[in-house]
Amino acid sequence: MAKLLWKPSQERISNTNLKRFMDFINKKHEQNFTEYDTLYRWSIDNISDFWSSMWEFADIKVSAPYTEVIDDPQKMPGAKWFTGARLNFAENLLRYRDDHVALIFKGEAQASVKMTYAELYKEVAQVARSLKDAGVREGDRMVGFMPNMPQTIIAMLAATSVGATWSSCSPDFGIKGVLDRFGQIQPRILFTADGYYFKGEKIDSLERISDILKQLPSVEKVVVVPYTEANPDISNVPNAVYYEDFKSLASDLDLDFAQLPFDHPLFIMYSSGTTGLPKCMVQSAGGVLIQQLKDLILATDLNREDTIFYFTTCGWMMWNWLTTSLFVGATLVLYDGSPFYPDPEVLWEMSQDEKITIFGTSAGYIAALQNANVIPGKKYDLTPLKTMLSTGSPLSVENYEYIYREVKADLLLASITGGSDLNATFAAGNPMGPVYAGEIQCRGLGMKVEAWDDGGRPVVGQQGELVCTRPFPSMPIYFWDDPKGKKYHGAYFDVYPNVWRHGDFIEINDRGGVIVYGRSDSTLNPGGVRIGTSEIYRQMEQLDEIEDSVVVGQDWKNDVRVVLFVKMAKGYELTEDVKKKIKNIIRINATPRHVPAKILSVPDIPYTLNMKKVELAVKKVIQCQPVLNKDALRNPEVLDYYAGFAELNEE
Repeated sequence: MAKLLWKPSQERISNTNLKRFMDFINKKHEQNFTEYDTLYRWSIDNISDFWSSMWEFADIKVSAPYTEVIDDPQKMPGAKWFTGARLNFAENLLRYRDDHVALIFKGEAQASVKMTYAELYKEVAQVARSLKDAGVREGDRMVGFMPNMPQTIIAMLAATSVGATWSSCSPDFGIKGVLDRFGQIQPRILFTADGYYFKGEKIDSLERISDILKQLPSVEKVVVVPYTEANPDISNVPNAVYYEDFKSLASDLDLDFAQLPFDHPLFIMYSSGTTGLPKCMVQSAGGVLIQQLKDLILATDLNREDTIFYFTTCGWMMWNWLTTSLFVGATLVLYDGSPFYPDPEVLWEMSQDEKITIFGTSAGYIAALQNANVIPGKKYDLTPLKTMLSTGSPLSVENYEYIYREVKADLLLASITGGSDLNATFAAGNPMGPVYAGEIQCRGLGMKVEAWDDGGRPVVGQQGELVCTRPFPSMPIYFWDDPKGKKYHGAYFDVYPNVWRHGDFIEINDRGGVIVYGRSDSTLNPGGVRIGTSEIYRQMEQLDEIEDSVVVGQDWKNDVRVVLFVKMAKGYELTEDVKKKIKNIIRINATPRHVPAKILSVPDIPYTLNMKKVELAVKKVIQCQPVLNKDALRNPEVLDYYAGFAELNEE
């Protein structure tokens, strides 16, 4: 039996947005809900009524109303949502234009900078005018290679206000990683900072941008935000202009928000690139908006008085998710830098200073805090803090207990799970419900999530595949360069027709709690950040010393570390110099997160009969788990080599 760690007071329950929504549903649909479970069952049995109620409750701003909520609630993929509605994503996020603080930006080891909603609106209008003057049209792609700073949000809002589609990468991506993404979608304008800070080091971005542009001819203009230097040299960056010189000088501009269909392309997100180039998932303005509002308003209990923080880069969906908090008029805290520099307490000092009420991070960060014996609750005044969010990988029972013991006892700790694929959550917090150690509180309203066994049957109280059996608004509208939908269908629907298979192993218990056991595919999750194995393989293919390789994630101290096994080419040995070379090429061309914690030499790499590397089998072997269906392997005997590495039990 899972340990009960916290439950909200009746006063807290009565003041939640979720309680107000429940009362709204009771009145509108003549129901009598008092518990989450009954509301949840109604929401998945009445898809159209639920989402139309969410639309009305959130008060989404439109210029034309919808005529139909969904054309076919049984159809996946391809269901059409909110037909006839005309809206603009940026207009909904800029509904407040007053002196309330919208953004607080804190760069590593720097003083915080604040921007009000009035200032935000003014600057978005200035950048939007310049985009229009540059000829940007609806459907054009704008991209960011930016730290998590206000100008990134401003650029996104300006782009989407005119109907352009936004996409971004974190500046720690290597040249190949950026080209694998932006190269597919052919952006017209690229926003970048001159560099960023990490662990006290100033890291240049402009040299990489110069190299990226050599293979990205679609870019007509590069807008450079000075960050690490007051006047960076941009002479080697083709078509570059300083941000202040790019944005309009006019100070009294009104934004002319393009009014677009619900399913107008808003964001392009990327898969991890496990089996080749990352898939480019195109998501709709209306779908992302209503889905994230449900997550933020109902599951997170976000209000205008809140100050919300999520430790994220601009290459992770949590950045998009956090940005939508502007809709409710809350204050967003943006942090750029290492969460452990100059010490492991830096984010907690910031939490105290900025009076953060909702603190979001990854499970890997929480595990690292615990391992470092950090005790934030004793050193800092965390009185305003009411909610912690955790995602990226499963949060262990020990991590749950650590938060309640060493951070704050009276706190909603909401572990959440979803993905870039939907830019939202499948399972999340319930501000009206209790928290049990190791469990996500509930499945999200309107999300018919089940755990299916190998026979495609829903199971309770045992592990199964995470599936969603009804459509939801933020499903990708299509994949880029996938005119017949083959990539899209293959990503989610090849295993169970008309059912979304997400690739996670979960368990749903009899009280509706969800336990996540990790990925059911081969995606790596070091530090809670999903990365793909193919990006590592592409670097290995460049090295004469390496004949073949296989990479897996090893569960290690409540996190995942990357382990690379290499088959050396004839005449070569795995020396320390070769290991350094491997790590360097991965760090430069992928990201630092891709760099293996362990590199080990093996005589051969296991493959299936149809010549696919069997990463999952290797992972099971090194974690002393049985490997089933060895008959599907071309060379099953090689798995024995992977079982005996003493190094896998060492730091």
